[in-house]
Amino acid sequence: MRTRIETERGGVHGPFQVLVRSRGPGDRLERLSTACMAESALPPRLRELTLLTVARLLDAQHSWLAHVGKGRAAGLDPAALDRLARGEDPGFARRDEVLLHRFVGQALTGHFVDDDTYASALAEFGEETLVDLTVCLGTFATLALLLNVFQVDLPPDAAPPFPDVTGFQRARPGAGSS
Repeated sequence: MRTRIETERGGVHGPFQVLVRSRGPGDRLERLSTACMAESALPPRLRELTLLTVARLLDAQHSWLAHVGKGRAAGLDPAALDRLARGEDPGFARRDEVLLHRFVGQALTGHFVDDDTYASALAEFGEETLVDLTVCLGTFATLALLLNVFQVDLPPDAAPPFPDVTGFQRARPGAGSS
């Protein structure tokens, strides 16, 4: 598996450093993550928004740093992403981004999606895309957990993107202030 990942991904980085330690599920999860990125019905802009929303909600700084540039390149508003990184309402201007962000947030934080959000998401995205969205957000959440549980460090030259996270824990309120 390591050789395949090195060849296909140009190295073993991020959560894949952990996945190579698991022959069965690790290999399958890596392949599923590839499918989410390359084969899902989600357009690139919404796929990156899904990944970045999951990264922020699960405090996966490594994942955020690996994808925030891709999100901007895919057409996400940089100012909205900056607000999202700070844990604020991102204030997305596009209806599909507002809806996707709400759907992912409800699914991950409340473990359910309310009827209105579900109906709106189904009407906006269609059934196949909604299924892909849910599979991908679960996959991205698993990768985020791997990064945090196994404490995969940020690249040495990278500044931590989330002001309320220090290392691999939430910063204490007021910590660092004088």
